Amino acid sequence: MTCVNKNDYLSKNNAFKLHISKFIRTFAARYISYRMTTDRLVPDYVFESSWEVCNKVGGIYTVLSTRAKTLQEMFPDHIIFIGPDVWDEKPCPYFQQDDKLLEDFQRECAFAHLGVKVGRWDIPGRPIAVLVDFKPYYERKNEIYTRLWEDFQVDSLHAYGDYDEASMFSYAAGLVVERMYLYFSRHLAPRENAPRCVYHANEWMTGLGLLYIKKVVPQIATIFTTHATSIGRSIAGNNKPLYDYLTAYNGDQMAGELNMQSKHSIEKQTAHHCDCFTTVSDITARECRQLLDKPVDVVLPNGFDNSFVPKGTAFTAKRRKARQRLIEMANNMLGTQLTDDVLMVSTSGRYEYRNKGIDVFIESMHRLKYDSRLEHDILAFVMVPGCERQSWHEGRVTMVFLPYYLTGFDGQLNLAYYDALIGNDLCIYPSYYEPWGYTPLEAIAFKIPCITTDLAGFGLWVEGVVGRPALLEHCGVEVVHRTDYNFTEVCDAICNAVTRFSALNATEVKAVRANAAKLSEKALWSKFIRHYEEAYDRALRKNPL
Repeated sequence: MTCVNKNDYLSKNNAFKLHISKFIRTFAARYISYRMTTDRLVPDYVFESSWEVCNKVGGIYTVLSTRAKTLQEMFPDHIIFIGPDVWDEKPCPYFQQDDKLLEDFQRECAFAHLGVKVGRWDIPGRPIAVLVDFKPYYERKNEIYTRLWEDFQVDSLHAYGDYDEASMFSYAAGLVVERMYLYFSRHLAPRENAPRCVYHANEWMTGLGLLYIKKVVPQIATIFTTHATSIGRSIAGNNKPLYDYLTAYNGDQMAGELNMQSKHSIEKQTAHHCDCFTTVSDITARECRQLLDKPVDVVLPNGFDNSFVPKGTAFTAKRRKARQRLIEMANNMLGTQLTDDVLMVSTSGRYEYRNKGIDVFIESMHRLKYDSRLEHDILAFVMVPGCERQSWHEGRVTMVFLPYYLTGFDGQLNLAYYDALIGNDLCIYPSYYEPWGYTPLEAIAFKIPCITTDLAGFGLWVEGVVGRPALLEHCGVEVVHRTDYNFTEVCDAICNAVTRFSALNATEVKAVRANAAKLSEKALWSKFIRHYEEAYDRALRKNPL
């Protein structure tokens, strides 16, 4: 008979109990997580509209087009995008029309005099897309606006600029969704009951259509995403302090002061009447609560699909080509003799001089001209559509403005944006107003370290992932603290970061680039799509029809 030491027995028994306890807790947690996932309501069809579906004019195009592949995998050909037909008889370069796709639906639209083109968005995943002709509805706009006021108290009296164009598209998109819902209910419903459908509208430009759906087809659950509030963007763009005084601003009052009544009105009423109200970051969620008087239901951070980022030798070849072309352009324009040894930096985005931090970028480059710590000459690019082409060369810094969309066919650089981006050593996005910040995420996905601010949703996300401080040397991204009033300090911080980066050796730079790419993988759509699943579930539960 073997004698067992009592203390050993108790120790082993306690260890076994602890092991069993941990196993039970782990199993319970996984079971609860599984039930929470499987108990979510899932739509049979998702209809999503935006002015930028098959229409590459801004950052929302990137959001939708990179997310589409993930949604197409989740809902094969049951995710359908609706965009504006701004092409008339000209072919859309992002769309491949297919007269046989949903042929019966197309026939029904023709019978109802609803002008649509059905095909596939020419992006990864190739989802179904419908482009709708909205021009015939201009002659009915007064009637449409009157109904909008009567039903939802939306003020369209002060409309100007792009309001009519966006609203007529939105109305036409609502008609398309209504007819699609009826079509799928009759012909393709996967169950005996009518299909569960979600209509996801992006930005104020699609608000009218969502409200139309809310009134005419209440069976469809609705999601509204504001990627930036119209009033918040306007406050920032008009050089007013947004952040220190946010809690003192009244959205309706500021709409009158800034002549933004109609855009603010449609945005606010859509936020209040949709089944699930969303935005893209916590910083903009605070803005929505204050300026739209409506807290968001779900935050939908913007992810990225890196499947098209070149790998291995293809990446190296594209980077070499980009650098050669950009340096060649600068030398031809300025008569300089820059070589591949330059530190190539850039900023890009919408032409909002203060909001996007273009002013900070230019001032920082100016200061670097006199910075003795700089180890390399700098070739800086401002890739911003809309401003006149300018350039200057003085001392250690050369700057070139590229005032057009980089489509690959501009007649000068002739490189698409990503094909030019890949040539950079460092990207700088010192935004003052930036609900998310797609440009820095794109940069690190292409292994380009970047500098951003903590007033950008992306910058706050980085700090949440890596902790503070977020520095180039540690994670490939440097997040600079920015407020309403610290312009000079931000410029100094950027100069310090650039000079530190310029002093790194090749091995250290390689490590920084690898860290940047590694961080970008935490922001893939495969990681962020769960937030959309939550939004679909909330919308469907809010709307039990």
